[in-house]
Amino acid sequence: MPLVIAVTGSIATGKSYLAHYLVERYGAAHADVDRITHRMYDPGTPGFDRVVEAFGPEVVGEDGYINRRAVGRLIFGSRERTIALRNAVEGYELEVKAVIDGWRRDLPESQFAVFEAFNLVEGGFGAWCDVSWIVRADDEIALPRILARNVLTEDEARARLAAARSWELRIHACDRVFDNNGTAAEFEAAIDEALAETLEAYRAGTLPPSKAHQFPPQAAAAQS
Repeated sequence: MPLVIAVTGSIATGKSYLAHYLVERYGAAHADVDRITHRMYDPGTPGFDRVVEAFGPEVVGEDGYINRRAVGRLIFGSRERTIALRNAVEGYELEVKAVIDGWRRDLPESQFAVFEAFNLVEGGFGAWCDVSWIVRADDEIALPRILARNVLTEDEARARLAAARSWELRIHACDRVFDNNGTAAEFEAAIDEALAETLEAYRAGTLPPSKAHQFPPQAAAAQS
């Protein structure tokens, strides 16, 4: 079966950069929990109706789709509303599992896959993967990255950073930490090294069980 790498990290740390680097440099298959979830509240789905019921018709954009930025503003900093959104897309864990199972079934052993999830640990998704990696960056490094890519004021960006779950609260379920405070070249070199070591161990049958295997979805929810 192909290797499945799980990747997580807080806002603007570089988890997406890592995932896309693996795709572009090594031809990895890729899935993002955000995209999986978003498909579950496309127009015409039960999830769409539940999101509108939970947050009101104002979250529907001019194109008829749920405006994710509008929903994001509503749930930011609110555990109650975050749970409401999670309930509205009920069953997305099964969609995630189906993607990973599809990789196991369909990908050749010569390929590998990367599963990207901001809530990897909280959702327990790493229990379905072979190894879990987490990317971190200092706030002073992450802040300009947020401002460069998001339509946010500096105060809003700082609020997002302050609200983000610390990597230190997730490390118990992750096998490797990447410090992405340097250059892109340094980050890519660290990714190359980690991948080479991981693939070698996996193909030799010596890769240790992932720490994430101790925290399947229900157990992970209890830890969050």
